[in-house]
Amino acid sequence: MEVSSSYLPQAVFAPQDQDFPAPRVFISPQRYIQGRGVIHSVGRYLSLMQARRAGVLMSQRSSRNEGEPLLAGLRSAGVDAVASTFQGECTSDEITTHTTAFSEERIDCVIAAGGGKCIDTGKAIAFRLGIPVVVVPTLASNDAPCSALSVLYSPEGISEGVEFYPNSPALVVVDTDIIAADPERYLVAGMGDAMATWYEARICLLNPAAVTAVGARPTLASCAIGEVCAHTLFQEGCAAAAAVSAKTVNEALESVVEANTLLSGLGFESGGLAGAHAVAQSYTAIPHVRANYLHGEMVAMGTLAQLMMESRPEEAIRVAEFFATVGLPVHLGQLSLAASDTDAIDLVSEAALGFPFVSNMPMPVTTEFVRSAILEAHHLGLSVSERVGDSAYRRLQG
Repeated sequence: MEVSSSYLPQAVFAPQDQDFPAPRVFISPQRYIQGRGVIHSVGRYLSLMQARRAGVLMSQRSSRNEGEPLLAGLRSAGVDAVASTFQGECTSDEITTHTTAFSEERIDCVIAAGGGKCIDTGKAIAFRLGIPVVVVPTLASNDAPCSALSVLYSPEGISEGVEFYPNSPALVVVDTDIIAADPERYLVAGMGDAMATWYEARICLLNPAAVTAVGARPTLASCAIGEVCAHTLFQEGCAAAAAVSAKTVNEALESVVEANTLLSGLGFESGGLAGAHAVAQSYTAIPHVRANYLHGEMVAMGTLAQLMMESRPEEAIRVAEFFATVGLPVHLGQLSLAASDTDAIDLVSEAALGFPFVSNMPMPVTTEFVRSAILEAHHLGLSVSERVGDSAYRRLQG
């Protein structure tokens, strides 16, 4: 997995010729706004930035569903909008196409409204244009909204690299009415992504050689955020999923949306990544997995594999029981794989070694070590699935 050289935070915070240890660095958006109906007020929030003309990047789904209230709110606040449609993958070509189009419109901010890949594309466009980005997530399925980075993909959807930015989003605006109207599977996938935050931050805090995505040491604040993120999911996850299933907003949903979006976003960026995301991102190398499963579903499996790398089977059982209850994958069969798929498992195991932050694990990580952890997690997940059942998973997967 390559890192773009356009901006390298490590050169700012922890250059190789620095005589001192890496500093602790905390990163966050300027404002985070969450609640029912807040999409109607995005135009008013832009007054904080004195923005008067916005380039609006929306997925096709968001254009149909959330586009009108968003654009109407901008008009009512006297903000001109130039809309463009995101085509589905955060690729270099997609970024260039929209950057070129927006550069001719004299916009003073980019609004990215959609899922994680649309948001990451919007951040990349704003960076190239030298203007702020406003993030309006229409899914609570991942922790991309608050971060100052984008994960880049090939046109086929294979994870190819990461690009960092010197500025975090100026605003993150999350409308929980929109989240409640989404399919339950997206919220649950977000829980899978968010649950990894604590376990990866914990590893990075305990390993004095570990560094975050910006080359810094994790802060205590980010690790505490990661811990309360996991606690919130364990306590409120089932009730939040039930709320989305019923298309209603309750306090449990508000808490889990914050955990999936804000707590996980702050926690992973300033707390660090490790084995869970190394394994998860590597699953995208398998065509039928990347075509049929969400990022957070892959991260759920990555988290179980990391816990096996740590030799923490009791905690892995606790996490797997929660995953099985809400409907996340807990064994290879639930990613349409099998323990006998040696070529696929070898591919994932080898690809994980190329993930930049797998070295944050406090032990030597080899292909065989990753393979063993994946298979141990698989067998643990099978036993949990037999005991807890898989009805939630089957319901969400249709």
